[in-house]
Amino acid sequence: MAIVQHLRVDDFGVHIGKYSQRLKVTKKGKTLVQAPFLHLETVTIANSGVSMSASAIRECTERGIPIHFISGTGKAYASLYSAGLTGTVATRRAQLEAYNNLRGLRLVLAFSMGKLQNQSNLLKYMGKYRKESNPPLYEELQRCSAEVLDSLIELERIKGYPEYRDGSVKISDLRAELMGHEGRGARHYWNAVKQVLPEKYAFKKRIGRGARDPINSCLNYGYGILYGQIERALVLAGLDPFAGFLHVDRPGKPSMTLDFIEEFRPVVVDRSIFALANKKTVIKQDEEGFLSKDTRRTLADKVNDRLESPTLYEGKRHPLRAIIQMQARHLATYLRAERSTYEPFIMRW
Repeated sequence: MAIVQHLRVDDFGVHIGKYSQRLKVTKKGKTLVQAPFLHLETVTIANSGVSMSASAIRECTERGIPIHFISGTGKAYASLYSAGLTGTVATRRAQLEAYNNLRGLRLVLAFSMGKLQNQSNLLKYMGKYRKESNPPLYEELQRCSAEVLDSLIELERIKGYPEYRDGSVKISDLRAELMGHEGRGARHYWNAVKQVLPEKYAFKKRIGRGARDPINSCLNYGYGILYGQIERALVLAGLDPFAGFLHVDRPGKPSMTLDFIEEFRPVVVDRSIFALANKKTVIKQDEEGFLSKDTRRTLADKVNDRLESPTLYEGKRHPLRAIIQMQARHLATYLRAERSTYEPFIMRW
């Protein structure tokens, strides 16, 4: 029986049941996949026409295996965890307290600077393969990479503000400024990306919810897959996915997940999608602009492969999936004041 660590189910009309020490995915009496609990880490359900038995749900939660639900566009709309995983106290108290002190603001700066640095590094990574074949594009990517870093420098200057130094400033006082610097860096980044992607995709700008063009649709779906991994890492580290810092509070909005995911978007999803597009992978869409099932599977495989890719981290090579979990634990220890700083993960190029 094959080892399945991350079970993804997207067929309409299938059932997930518990059989002995494994999950079995069946359709009309035919077994499609079997996943032993011994190796299983996550379950993702990506179709509304999937049923799951109560015994399968209970076994997953008792073993700490989260069950994530995402829509056909990649929107993560629900997750099931063991109640014990969300019952932490000390870390969550520290997380809530940090919103009103300098520790929280330092964390916001780290998230934003990590995102900008990784966007800049990804442009350099894509540029180095074009240095000989397309020198003008190489120079343009280098220029855009530097412009992204200009926004990072502006964020760094906040640390010199008198109110930052004396600890009197709050995140709410600087939110507009922080978002402005990050937004300017993002515009330079996506303008550069537009020049790297094949013209047939007609990519013009980054669009989130409601996108129907091929690249934005792929990015949104990829982010949905990454979202589940980020949320799981936060929960396992004892953090509250809804108590964020930069993203404003709103009922049902997973602000902490949206904060923490930023440094990993370019590393995991953007790099994967841009590689697919430039390798002439066919992105299929239906008449309404939604990604086809085959394309969604290809994207899921690509993103999961990227999550399993070994990457240098703290002097050793680890899968990116494990690095995300270690970063979440660093985040928790920082909030509990057991670590003096939180350093974002930076992709090598």
